[in-house]
Amino acid sequence: MPTDYNIERLNFLIVDDNKHMCTLVKTILNAFGVRNVIEAVDGADAFKALKHFPADIIICDWMMQPLDGLDFVRLVRTGKDSPNPYVPVIMLTGHTEMHRVVEARDAGVSEFLAKPVSPKKLYARIRSIIEHQRSYIKTKTYFGPDRRRQNMASYKGSERRKKQAETIETGPILNVTAIQRPGEKSQPVPPPAAPAAAPASTSVTEEAKGLSQAELDALFDK
Repeated sequence: MPTDYNIERLNFLIVDDNKHMCTLVKTILNAFGVRNVIEAVDGADAFKALKHFPADIIICDWMMQPLDGLDFVRLVRTGKDSPNPYVPVIMLTGHTEMHRVVEARDAGVSEFLAKPVSPKKLYARIRSIIEHQRSYIKTKTYFGPDRRRQNMASYKGSERRKKQAETIETGPILNVTAIQRPGEKSQPVPPPAAPAAAPASTSVTEEAKGLSQAELDALFDK
């Protein structure tokens, strides 16, 4: 499939205890031109790998043992010996109930990708990370990408950020260039997007049935 960016120099870390899924994701990344890909079988294995492999993007499954994807993300974001607390993480899972999505977002996940995986859906999440990099927020209870979808001064909801939160700007992802097609002007990688607003509340019925990828995008889109 045609892509908008040359991402062949990016380093990807795939974290999944399912060998078939690792192979599928790696094959898709290879089709995008990516060559620097390593695999880990669980969160503990992945955290060790990060200490010698400078991953640009992590693609991580949720359900793993002994350290699952969510605990791995928390360790990456807040662990004292974390090699890179700012690395973007795409959470890959078949569990898309609302409470799970919110839990992943609150752990510091950058993007959420529902199974089954396809080249189109995976590239959309990678492209979103490249084009819409968030500031990072540090509070007493959270460190990770800004969870708001819009910077709305009038927002009075329960997830309104406290004034004492620290905002940390991150630079663009390196080793990415926009692909110039015939007749098109070369376009630089866009700067980080504006902060995002908290999602609207969801009913119990909506939560029970799980969310579609479009609904997931509404939570994680910038």
